[in-house]
Amino acid sequence: MCDDDASGVLAAAPRPVTGTAVDPVSLAPVDEVVITTLMDNTFDGLLAGDDRVRRPPRGAGLVEAPQFEDGLTTAGLRAEHGFSALVRVRRGETVTTLLFDTGVSPDGMVSNAERLGIDLGEVQGVVLSHGHFDHAGGLAGLAGRRGVRGLPMTVHPLVWTRRRLAPPGLDPSALPTLSRRACESEGFEVIERRSPSLLVDGSVLITGEIDRTTDFERGMPPAHQAWDGAGWRHDPLVLDDQALVVHVRGRGLVVLTGCGHAGVVNIVRHALRLTGVERLHALIGGLHLSGPAFEPVIAPTVSALTDMAPDLVASAHCSGWRAQHALATALPGAWVPSSSGTSFRLAA
Repeated sequence: MCDDDASGVLAAAPRPVTGTAVDPVSLAPVDEVVITTLMDNTFDGLLAGDDRVRRPPRGAGLVEAPQFEDGLTTAGLRAEHGFSALVRVRRGETVTTLLFDTGVSPDGMVSNAERLGIDLGEVQGVVLSHGHFDHAGGLAGLAGRRGVRGLPMTVHPLVWTRRRLAPPGLDPSALPTLSRRACESEGFEVIERRSPSLLVDGSVLITGEIDRTTDFERGMPPAHQAWDGAGWRHDPLVLDDQALVVHVRGRGLVVLTGCGHAGVVNIVRHALRLTGVERLHALIGGLHLSGPAFEPVIAPTVSALTDMAPDLVASAHCSGWRAQHALATALPGAWVPSSSGTSFRLAA
């Protein structure tokens, strides 16, 4: 028992990134990035926008409903325990569109895109933040809706890892495992990268593995396990976790996370170190601060982010309500609530 405990502590301790680090990375500044949340855990049709944040129109999601006189009603957008974001990057007159994660259900993300009037045929590449099913479930819907023959999909090599949840006293529950064979048969061109990589003519950074440098971001609890070929082992680090980073000219870095399993402070510090950019402009996405295993991390996380003084924080998906409240209190001018269909415009 003592040996097991010691190995668990060691496995969860901060450690350097595995693989070749590319340091520094020359990340070309962009004139504008617009990040539209195609899927989030919540949808609030009454949220107000501002010059940075655009909410979906009240009439989004008109569907048939025979109980009304005109046979229609406004359904709004879907929300589910998953995350997906459309990223439009503009440099001069050139606009490139990427899809970052795809939500949990096969049809949820594509349904929201349709209700928002977004043409997924414009997507030029897909990035998966990690292999958990609530970020990869919409790949089938994307393939069925637009056709993806030859569409590049950037992933970490460990995105195919078999995982399960094994809470004490309960039967283990397998998590759906992403299949490379199935993705390639659908037409995706799978590109595996462990190290940082640049997309869109050097203006979008995919971090690859994140350096684990903080002493409080310890990752997943013992119930989260991975198959190592010989048995099930605690998988605290979720090494396939990666983020998308853009440098907005004259503003700083925009960091987009899926779940932030590497620890959002680790992620932001890693992005700043890799690029040599000194300022965090915006942080958007899941921060994984929900539940008893992660709530003790909220205070040091909020403290570190407050020191970075970002202009915008939109914590989504798995961030949790306690973290949302703490961030809203500590960063009242920067924090905005996320919701399916919300667009964040960050411009030079």
